[in-house]
Amino acid sequence: MRNTFGNVFTLTTFGESHGPAVGGVVDGMPAGICIDTDFIQNELNRRRPGQSTITTARQEADQVELLSGVFEGRSTGCPIGFIVRNQNQHSQDYENLRTLFRPSHADFTYQSKYGNRDHRGGGRSSARITLSRVVAGALAKMTLKEYDISVQAYTSQVGHIALERDYRRYNLEQTETNAVRCPDPEKAAQMEQLIQEVKAQGDTIGGVITCVVKGCPTGLGEPEFDKLHAALGHAMLSINAVKGFEYGEGFSGVGQRGSEQNDVFKPAKAADANGNQAITTATNHSGGIQGGISNGQDIYFRVAFKPVATLLREQETVDLEGNATTFTAHGRHDPCVLPRAVPVVEAMAAMTVLDYLLLSKMSKN
Repeated sequence: MRNTFGNVFTLTTFGESHGPAVGGVVDGMPAGICIDTDFIQNELNRRRPGQSTITTARQEADQVELLSGVFEGRSTGCPIGFIVRNQNQHSQDYENLRTLFRPSHADFTYQSKYGNRDHRGGGRSSARITLSRVVAGALAKMTLKEYDISVQAYTSQVGHIALERDYRRYNLEQTETNAVRCPDPEKAAQMEQLIQEVKAQGDTIGGVITCVVKGCPTGLGEPEFDKLHAALGHAMLSINAVKGFEYGEGFSGVGQRGSEQNDVFKPAKAADANGNQAITTATNHSGGIQGGISNGQDIYFRVAFKPVATLLREQETVDLEGNATTFTAHGRHDPCVLPRAVPVVEAMAAMTVLDYLLLSKMSKN
């Protein structure tokens, strides 16, 4: 089982949903970066359960403990180990699932691959494991800040309620002003109402998260198998419940002609710090990446999340022997994963961009 992400900046995760703790080890963190523990904790607070009525009621402080790699407030360049202790597990809620395969969960595939599984909240396949990604993503964000690179994600669709695809239409600073993490207050209210209605029916609903990376320099990514957009797609598709990834115009651009899609090059109006006149594009249908390599424009992409697979209503399934049966899930679950997944998308994007930035610097040395 591979549990490590990245090439130079890497994250290795460990732990289970109902074990003593979840944690990770970050390697490749540049030395001398100011480590803001309050920022790391705030990122975890954005992901933690129990933060609103439209998320799971599980109550976890999700207090991070940094174990190594930081001295006098700065990264040492050594591996940064951390843990977040689990404190509010209700393992008994899952006892009726010990011998059952839940529809659209990893129960059957884990059992088939490993010959055993942790039925308590999915164990290793639980979305709770993503908190390790958020910690590592916070470290990556702090490093990217040194290069004036920012990563911002937001909920752009829940069910049939969707924002305009152009992220420039919105003030992304409004994202954290509501429980849904949507920069449009009116649409956010509609999304929250829809989630509440679905929750009352014991059902779930999915949607889309949009992410924007600003300040990314040109030249990140490789021309063949390690294209930057391929790495971002790999990162996003590794997140629980993700079913789709598109960057730039994506699927919506296939109905247009090349004359409509081409990003025409334009000289910049002002020279850069070195006196060179930077080249830019009149449009950005490419999503900041061309030929697998960043072109200096904003990188933007969309990530589709399926409805959460756990329903608080009776469902049909089979047991370990393949016998037909029914069951009703118990416990505390998200009716919609998107609000808590926004910081996870940001984290994976930040780690990917930083990893490729460090790879680029290595290749130039």
